[in-house]
Amino acid sequence: MKTRIIGTGSCLPDMVVTNDALSAIMDTSDEWISSRTGIRERRLVKEETTTSMSVAAAKRAMENAGITAQEIDLIIVGTITGDYVTPSTACQVQAALGAGKAVAFDINAACSGFLFALHIADAYLKSGIYKTALILGAETLSKIMNWNDRSTCVLFGDGAGAAVVRSERTGLLAYDQGSDGARGAVLTCRNRENNNPYVKNPVEPDYTKMDGQEVYKFAVTTVPASIKKVVEEAGLTIEDIDYFALHQANIRIIQSVAKRLKAPETKFPTSLDHCGNISAASVPILLDEMNRKGLLKPGMKIVLSGFGGGLTWGSAVLEW
Repeated sequence: MKTRIIGTGSCLPDMVVTNDALSAIMDTSDEWISSRTGIRERRLVKEETTTSMSVAAAKRAMENAGITAQEIDLIIVGTITGDYVTPSTACQVQAALGAGKAVAFDINAACSGFLFALHIADAYLKSGIYKTALILGAETLSKIMNWNDRSTCVLFGDGAGAAVVRSERTGLLAYDQGSDGARGAVLTCRNRENNNPYVKNPVEPDYTKMDGQEVYKFAVTTVPASIKKVVEEAGLTIEDIDYFALHQANIRIIQSVAKRLKAPETKFPTSLDHCGNISAASVPILLDEMNRKGLLKPGMKIVLSGFGGGLTWGSAVLEW
């Protein structure tokens, strides 16, 4: 038996923020942002939260899969921006759905979070411990951005994506994942610092910091290698792949990966033009858009690939 995605869902905040809107509050422009990143707008939360978006995405995925909350055995949320340190986002999703028998927990693998969650769910399902899992990537990145740093804040957005997976005859064919903590300092956001009676630290929060050039170098070398490895392990060739659903970080990264794989860019659908970079949520949101547009047909071979903070990466080949 294999782990198969049987339903997808997503949720984006209501507020659309265009590049022109950002240019009114900081020294930037639509041309500057779009030409370097491919991003033209993003969604930012006002009333929504990481949890509320996760719940909405989960309900849509469950409806798409045709399952009830009582059938869910496992809930995993990939996020770096949960609403609470504890309880986890996954536990809050469990409560909101009424999925009383599910085991629920979060993981932190940044932009690779959904792919890591998929691999964890696959291990549980293959072991026979659980039969049906709900996996999500969800982020409210706008709350960890320095909105005076135009080189970083313009890249990111908020949202959540979800998938229901179940043991079936077809599905996940091969998987690759990895981490390079030695290079982790190129993309950081420090947590709250110790401030007990014996240690005094500033109480101001830290914000996301990124060395864009180093992240780019990491992505354009590691991602093609990971994809080639996982495609080979699945007994396929790059030409056999119908679509490559990559983390939506930057259009130049996606174009470079396509070039290195010698694959046409038409096989690399994107959502970053209207979503921006949503870290762990970008792959499941893109997958849900593809699914609801009718792009995914039974038997198609799809590559999913996430990469980012940690540094981390994960790639999967699946049969739809």
